[in-house]
Amino acid sequence: MYERFKMRAEGVGAEVHRFATKAETAEFLLRFLEGEGVADAAGCYALCADEFLREVIGPARLQAVPGLKFEVSRSLASRARFGISRMTWALADTGSLVQDQSAVAQRLVSSLPTIHVALVASDCILNGKRALFEHIDPLKSRYLAFVTGPSRTADIERVLTIGVHGPERLVIVFVDELGGEKP
Repeated sequence: MYERFKMRAEGVGAEVHRFATKAETAEFLLRFLEGEGVADAAGCYALCADEFLREVIGPARLQAVPGLKFEVSRSLASRARFGISRMTWALADTGSLVQDQSAVAQRLVSSLPTIHVALVASDCILNGKRALFEHIDPLKSRYLAFVTGPSRTADIERVLTIGVHGPERLVIVFVDELGGEKP
């Protein structure tokens, strides 16, 4: 199902990567952030709403990455270039990501920064919405977000604009050993 998801997600402008281990993923994320110019300045820093990087890399190495922040606020998120969060599910039929965003921090880092980096456990790819709804408890999932590619909108003349209502770039990173809710 991964290949089907990848094809659909890339078809709507997302970038898709997959790694076997948490360590490989962490190395990719650090290289990606550094290559994209992460820095400790407004419009350049990364805001992380997931403990993944802290757990895998450790505090000494994280301090060497300027501009990587873990304290999420509306003000910081509105000025961040990168937002890093974990998504709960991936839907192969549409290339969409799904997350219960009841936690405000998840909403902020996935919708306000210019680039959203979405971490997904590889074993959480489902066929589609029908399979997803079998796994969701409506009493617990109060704010579901479906993300399909970078934010896009078009005016009445059909002029497409990317990034108006959310990130202009979506980088999806599947991690085989991340482990998530089992489908």
